[in-house]
Order: sequence, then C-alpha cells, then structure tokens
Amino acid sequence: MSECAEEHPLKDRLQKLRCHFTWGLLIEDTGLPDLEDRILEEIQFLDTEHKVGIYNLLAYVKHLQGKHEDALENLKEAEEVVQGDQADHSDVRSLVTWGNYAWVYYHMGRLADAQTYLDKVENTCQKSADPSRYRMECPEMDCEEGWALLKCGGKNYERAKACFEKALEADPENPEFNTGYAITVYRLDYPAKRPCDVSDAFSLQPLRKAIRLNPQDAYLKALLALKLQDVGQDAEGRECLEEALAHTSSQTYVFRYAAKFFRRQGHLDEALEYLKMALEATPRSAFLHQQIGLCYKKKRNQIKKTTHMQPRGRDRENVDRLIPLAIFHFEYAVKQKPTFDVAYVDLARMYITAGDHEKAEDTFQKVLCMTPLQEHIQQNIHFYYGQFLEFQKKSEVDAITHYLKAVTIRKDSYARDKSIKALEQLVSWKLERNPLDQEALSLREVLHRLVGGRDEALECSEQDLRLAADGGNWVGSSL
Repeated sequence: MSECAEEHPLKDRLQKLRCHFTWGLLIEDTGLPDLEDRILEEIQFLDTEHKVGIYNLLAYVKHLQGKHEDALENLKEAEEVVQGDQADHSDVRSLVTWGNYAWVYYHMGRLADAQTYLDKVENTCQKSADPSRYRMECPEMDCEEGWALLKCGGKNYERAKACFEKALEADPENPEFNTGYAITVYRLDYPAKRPCDVSDAFSLQPLRKAIRLNPQDAYLKALLALKLQDVGQDAEGRECLEEALAHTSSQTYVFRYAAKFFRRQGHLDEALEYLKMALEATPRSAFLHQQIGLCYKKKRNQIKKTTHMQPRGRDRENVDRLIPLAIFHFEYAVKQKPTFDVAYVDLARMYITAGDHEKAEDTFQKVLCMTPLQEHIQQNIHFYYGQFLEFQKKSEVDAITHYLKAVTIRKDSYARDKSIKALEQLVSWKLERNPLDQEALSLREVLHRLVGGRDEALECSEQDLRLAADGGNWVGSSL
C-alpha cells in the first residue's frame, strides 16, 4: 500500500467499524496455518448456519498472510451466503463483511473502493434505532464478534463469552446466541478432576438449553456427552453420544468427540476407529493426531498394566511398536500447530518413555517458553517437567522449583495435587536422612503455607519461592 494511503484520513473512519480488523483478535503468526486449516474444515464438514462468519474470518486470515485477492474472494462468498440464507437480516449480517471489504481495499491502496463500502455501512447504520455513522449496536453484531473470538483460540474465550452474554441479554431464547455461548463456556469449563461435582460443571445447563433450541445439532450433543462424562454420568452421556452419532450432520466433528469419550472409558480400539474415520476427512488436523497419540500411549500403558509391568514376547513387541507410533502423531500435531502446548507435554513425556532425554528436554524448553492462558495447562507443564528433573535428571533442587510453580497457581487440579504430594515426599525423604535439614524444614514451611489453609497470609510470588544462589538453600523467611 502506498505511503499516501497509509496516512489517508480514511483510516480514522475504518477504525470505527465493527469487524475482524477492529476486534483485536489474538492470533499468533505461528498459529495461522492451523487456524486456516480449521476454518476450511468447518466450511466443508461442520453443518452450521454460521457460514458468513467463517468466510469472514477466512478473509481476515488471508489478509494477515498478505493474500488480499484471496481475501476478496472469501468476502464475496460471505455475501453470497447472506443473500442466499439470511436475506431477511441481510443488511445487519452484511455489516461485518462490508467493514472487512473496506479494510482489505484500504490495505490494497484502492481507497475509492474502501470508501464505497464505508458508505454502505454508514447507510445501513443510519437506519437503526440508535443511529451511529459507522457502528450498529445490536445483538447480531455482538454474536458475530463472539464467533470470531471463539474461533481464534483460548486467549479470546473470555471476551467471546462476554459477547454472547451481551447478545443473550437482548434475546435470551435465540438459538444461535445460545449455541455460541454454550460452546464457549464448554471450552472454559475444564474440570479440576474427573469425575467432578455436577455443581462445578457450569457448562451443563447452557449446553442443555442450546440443544433444546437446536434439537438437530449433533455437535452440541457430542459436547454434552463429554461434559456428562466429566461429572460421572457416563450412561446419560453415552445416550447423548448415540443420538449425536445417529445424525448425519457434522459427522467428522462428532467422530472426534466420540473417540475422546471412548478413550476416557478405556475402549481404545473403538476410539481409534472413530479417529481414523475423522482423519480420512481432515488428515492435517492437529487435534486428531494428538488424540491418536494419546490412544497409542494408553494402549501401551494397558499392556504394561495387564502384564504387571513385565511384558514379554508379543506383548513386548506391541509395547515397543506403540512408542514410535505415539511419538509420530504427537510430532505431527506440534508441527501442524506450533502453539499446541498440551501436545508438547504429551510429546516430551513420550520421549522420556523412549529414553530420549535430550529431545524431552528440548521439548519441555519449547513449551516452557510459551505463555499458556489456562492455568491447568501451566500446572501440567511444571509438574511433568518437575518429574523429569527429579527422576531422569536427578536434580531435586530444580524439580522442587517447578513443583512449587505448579502449586502456587491456586487452581484445583490433578497436576497441583500431584505436585503437592511430590513435594511432601521430597521433604519426608530429606528429613528421614537428616531431621535438621534446613532446606527440607524451609520447604515444609513453604508448603504448609501454600496448602495449609492460611490463604489470607499468602501472596506467594516466584521471588518468594526462589532458591538462594549459594548452593540452593530455600529462602522461606520472606513468606
């Protein structure tokens, strides 16, 4: 774009639009190829009435990649969907598309075309009950913003939830608004432990309501099945899943969640069958490859358990065969989606199983450099790296540092509980060897303050839990 265009006063008006260019979508550059693949998969395999938003998001992704002509084609497809399926709300639904058109043309230096679409937005906005030159405040626009945020990943989920909540305030029984809200809160509703208490599963009620308003939505039913499994209601979850599988809509996505349901139950061959059917349709899905890796990992563990950790003959061959298979799929997942923090942890742990500690260390270092949004993921990273440091690297001091980082994140989870137990065990071992071990006594005090109920006195920071430079003595006095 020319320098003249860059400085053009048109940009001030463009900033007032409600569209993908002004919503502050958090998308890492390394995540763009995966996001593009997921959008294309949704266009082809997800049966939804929300095709307009998907094409708009794809256009924005193409812009970020510098492919402006492709972006214009995607916006044209969005316009065609509006006119074909939602003509009764075509002007409102088109506002986002027109805003995106204006921005793309602006970046191409085609300022007259950008102005044309600005005029279209202005003309529509002036007809609203609360006229504003370039913005329309209405639940449909809140919903559009919510979908865009939701599809761009976890860093956007809380804002997506707020958008759908705002839309629902205006129209509580709207099927689309409820669908968006239910999916968003499902993504945010990670159970600390499984099964969890029904009262802790805050996405159950929104999912049930969304299904009541969208009784043919198999995708929602699959999500409800998994959430019912989270709260220990497997029988009802299985019924819900069977209903989802009976539909012909969104089958590729239903297969994914069916596989997850069966993997959790230990029915690994059934889970792999569904994953492979889904993989035929979407072979580059990072999620599917990670799930397949988990199945192979669990199959290995099952064999070891049934052979009392002493597999021989064919069992030994199967154990040895499953390790590289799991590694292959985890490696593919992180290559396809370099921001896939959970898959990095899975891969590092499988490298440990294979005895490749150098690759395990490199993989842990990559994920430690990321900034996972969800606290339970941070806890998992620190706990499993702590395990690696303690048992493979034989470094108690470094292991303690990472166990404590998991514990200081005040969220109940499996990883936090396991980190507490690991620290308690280390303290016990140290004190058995030397009852006056100052490191152990200091660590015990730190741990007591973290988990002993004196929360009001605890503002533990990483600095509070640092190891002193002189030999790794714990500094507990500042706590």
